[in-house]
Amino acid sequence: MSLSSADGGVGRSTLTAALGGVLALASPAPIVAMDATGRAWGGLGHRVARGNSASTWDAAVAEERLADPLFAEGLMQRGPTGLRVLVGESKMTAQRRPTTWPETFGVIGHLRSVYAMALLDLPAADNTPTWRALGWSTVPVLVTRATVDALQHTMRLLAHLRAAGLDQVAESAVVVVMTTTHSTAREVRAVEHLARKAATHLVRVPFDPVLARPDPLDPRSLSKATRTALTEVASIVVEHCPAEPGPSRERASVA
Repeated sequence: MSLSSADGGVGRSTLTAALGGVLALASPAPIVAMDATGRAWGGLGHRVARGNSASTWDAAVAEERLADPLFAEGLMQRGPTGLRVLVGESKMTAQRRPTTWPETFGVIGHLRSVYAMALLDLPAADNTPTWRALGWSTVPVLVTRATVDALQHTMRLLAHLRAAGLDQVAESAVVVVMTTTHSTAREVRAVEHLARKAATHLVRVPFDPVLARPDPLDPRSLSKATRTALTEVASIVVEHCPAEPGPSRERASVA
């Protein structure tokens, strides 16, 4: 599963951690979430407690060894529900840096041979590599804020994807609306109604103070309404990309 958006700052990393945690609870096989943003700040690193100093940089340097499950596991942070998380590199030095797109794609390719399902926290879909990653994904997820502008930008992105010949991405995309307030304005609900017609699936995640805090995230601490919405998205993911035990190169997939 690849998570992107039309705009920045919409809660992609938050959703990646929350949804990945829900999927990890349901899957008998290990699931990995990877920071594929190429940034040196923010991202999944704030959403999981660090158990070691490893990052995407270490994975890229030792790319060939990632096919060894024991080595790959040593690079992972562990979420409270068992989600494996490969966080982004936060240093910009002569020795360490965030990964480039070719390096990121190489890491992803090896992780697919080890883990039953991979969730990729991508940057906003304003460049060719991100569109390429969405095209690879079995279930592309487009995250948006519950505002008129953000929803309209998401509908434009779906239209651009279709115009670029990526109809399969637009047709299989799940639009997840992240609500940031307890109430939703009437005009926002009206645009959301239009977005439901443009997207195959649209799920609204209600406001939750736990999601609003930039802290390590345990999906079990979310409200019942939020867990229900995340479970709905997880059900769509599993329907299209079931995680099977005993991951192998043939079965592993980017959901």
